[in-house]
Amino acid sequence: MSQEHIPDMAAMYTQEFWDARYRSADMVWSGNPNLRLAEQVADLVPGTALDVGSGEGADAIWLASRGWRVTGIDVSTVALDRAAGRAASAGAEVADRITWQQADILSWDPAPLQFDLVSAQFMHLPRLWLESLHRRLAAAVRPGGMLLIVGHHPSDLHTSAGRPDHPDLFFTAEQVAATLAPDDWRVILAAAPERQAPDPDGRPVTIRDAVLHAIRRR
Repeated sequence: MSQEHIPDMAAMYTQEFWDARYRSADMVWSGNPNLRLAEQVADLVPGTALDVGSGEGADAIWLASRGWRVTGIDVSTVALDRAAGRAASAGAEVADRITWQQADILSWDPAPLQFDLVSAQFMHLPRLWLESLHRRLAAAVRPGGMLLIVGHHPSDLHTSAGRPDHPDLFFTAEQVAATLAPDDWRVILAAAPERQAPDPDGRPVTIRDAVLHAIRRR
């Protein structure tokens, strides 16, 4: 996708679009934490976490239930209200560890060196916007903290998994790793592990996730 095509997709990244998407169903996502988040974070000592594109709150609630203090960011107030309700249902000990914040990730800039974990799960943006977002998220990680970026691998375009026909929205972990200064970052994992997921007709299909796990050195 060339840069001149970005305005054609701009409506897909607005609060109005996502509020309507969440209003369209009682539950848009599974309610379970993302698999790659659970794999990479389960053994970490809890600290402060930023969950970018927090949606209905499954990742933030899972983190908070394990002792993390979480800031959940999403453009949709409908999603954030739903997430807050589900956190409350999980109990005050969980809900009190989460701060929900409405923000447009296309322009929002977290404070630098603020979080022990910054997680962005399946944030799919046109390449220029995505690279800008990844730079801002990387800057928000404290020394010794983790940056975890997960997305759909470009090979998913060739499956029946119902992915959008926009190659520019897909990326590899290696592409993300290449944007990190080697003196500042240690890449723990840059891979494309497989998993099974249903296609639009409910049949199982093999897909691959782009998974980047990096630790800030300084």
